[in-house]
Amino acid sequence: MKKQIKNTLPTTTTGAGAITIPGEDAGLAGYIRTISQFPILTAAQEYDYASKWVRDHDNDAAEKLLVSHLRLVVSVAYDFKNYGIPVQELVASGNMGLMQALQKFDPERGFRFSTYAMFWIRAEIYETILNNWSVVKIGTSANQKRVFFNLARAKRALGIMDGNLSDDQATQIANYLDVPTDDVKRMSTRIVARDLSLNAPARNSDQEGIDMLSNMADTSAGVMENVERHELMRRGNALLKKHLAQLPERDREILTARRLSEPAETLEMLSKKHNISRERVRQIEERAFKKLRDAILTETTEKSDVI
Repeated sequence: MKKQIKNTLPTTTTGAGAITIPGEDAGLAGYIRTISQFPILTAAQEYDYASKWVRDHDNDAAEKLLVSHLRLVVSVAYDFKNYGIPVQELVASGNMGLMQALQKFDPERGFRFSTYAMFWIRAEIYETILNNWSVVKIGTSANQKRVFFNLARAKRALGIMDGNLSDDQATQIANYLDVPTDDVKRMSTRIVARDLSLNAPARNSDQEGIDMLSNMADTSAGVMENVERHELMRRGNALLKKHLAQLPERDREILTARRLSEPAETLEMLSKKHNISRERVRQIEERAFKKLRDAILTETTEKSDVI
């Protein structure tokens, strides 16, 4: 089913006879023309198709329910067209949200599918915009997302025209959006400060073709430093393997499972495996770790004294 819907996602290929929408490429226009041919379902039809999907996993019913709401995705995507993300990408994300809505929808609760799907469509588009806004993840909390997508509207409503907000202005916006003032300050700064390319021409440079990356200091380690670090790691691994092998088998297994495995096994898992209590597992782990640490430190100290 997911593959069937992905096949209807907007593309950049211009097909023969495609309708051109001003300001949009022919691929998106053709996609809009295609989905406009799918009928709008009545409430009864929605309930019937959704029930068949939930009860019988009827793929045909699911597809009919989904394709009838593809135009809703396009409508929502156009609401966010000014965030610098191509509408095609927003539509594709919204379609993924639409499919998630289908997986979670319960027709017996009495809601229309379009009302329920709107939440998932917007959520997926929100994530796409936030993930593409900056290489540094922003908008990680619900309040920060609220500021990101409503800051401009709040500033217009409050008559605030300044790019850099004062403390009083940030407080006004926070009260208007019902979010913490710190979130307003943090997000307003991040929204204005977009990422810069390291290949952009460097300012105040007398030489043409010099970019920002060329002027950055090289902080990478030197060859000798890398060699020394790798040699230390090699010696450390050798000592660890040597003294780990000298531990009793059960101690070694528990220590390895608790501190040298990813993910680490829980006390509960190991207590069942070795038929002992969780407290006993913890004691064995601590004892084995201390024994291993002391053995490694002793050998390291003895070698240092010889040198």
